[in-house]
Amino acid sequence: MLHSIILGEGQPFLILHGFLGMADNWKTLGRQWSENGYQVHLIDQRNHGRSLHSNDFNYEIMAQDVKDYCDKHNLQDIILLGHSMGGKVAMKFAELHESYLNKIIITDIAPKEYAPHHSDIINGLRSLNFDLIKSRSDADEMLGKVIPDFGTRQFLLKSLYRVDKNRYGWRFNLEVLGAAQNKVGIHQPLSNTIKTPALFIRGGRSGYILDSDKMLIDHAFAKAELKTISDAGHWLHAEKPQEFFTFVMEFLK
Repeated sequence: MLHSIILGEGQPFLILHGFLGMADNWKTLGRQWSENGYQVHLIDQRNHGRSLHSNDFNYEIMAQDVKDYCDKHNLQDIILLGHSMGGKVAMKFAELHESYLNKIIITDIAPKEYAPHHSDIINGLRSLNFDLIKSRSDADEMLGKVIPDFGTRQFLLKSLYRVDKNRYGWRFNLEVLGAAQNKVGIHQPLSNTIKTPALFIRGGRSGYILDSDKMLIDHAFAKAELKTISDAGHWLHAEKPQEFFTFVMEFLK
């Protein structure tokens, strides 16, 4: 069963993080939605956060995880939001289990194939020697030699934790996710058109959703709209949280 943080009461609103992320990435926005009448479920997907570690990585089984989670918690008429890899899971869930959905929000990912592009990060994570890491600042310093971008490091270091009093480790399953990195961007055409109202939000500086991708979105989702947060990259919800929150609330209302 997937681990989650549940906030508030009301219509269920499930949030799926991206590759190498975790539920905590969405805690601030999740709290805001919970204060506006939604029961927010911040979910750790398999091989991430505190959820199960498994050798399996594919979007069908990850969509099944979400269905099993809904069944376990008796959730129906849900709002489902997915960012990046989580958006891929959300699209597959919509294809296979659309009857559970009320609305769907896809963040900075399109229904298309993406070339593998995580190798530098995976190699950087693999290069860390946990025998030499005695603090978070040690991990940051070591990671900074291979991943110079501060924001990317802070995102990754959210998953750093104390395995025991003498050793740190990653909450994500680096071995499995590293081996599966070429599968993250895959896309299989949806077997049916999704009729659930859908909101796609992209970062204007991101490049993950191009203007030309609107045709792909409209083909896959019969009731889709596309919004752009102009001065934001791929982590648009972290860079421009208030604009992101407003777009989502306007869509939900």
